Amino acid sequence: MSIIIHQSISIYLIKIGAITNSSVLQIGSTGSIQAQSDIYNTGGYTSSAEEEEKEAATEITPLVPLAP
Repeated sequence: MSIIIHQSISIYLIKIGAITNSSVLQIGSTGSIQAQSDIYNTGGYTSSAEEEEKEAATEITPLVPLAP
């Protein structure tokens, strides 16, 4: 069996609030989605970032009072 799909899509404005590592943006139809991961050095950094300083554990007080 052979299926042929003809599709025409016009996008005048697209606003994307956020894209995360596991996001998929699909426009149109597809038979399969292949994973792709791209990392770009947009800041022009030449070395690694400094290590994070570990703070002492503090007790977290809930903002909403809950019954014990």
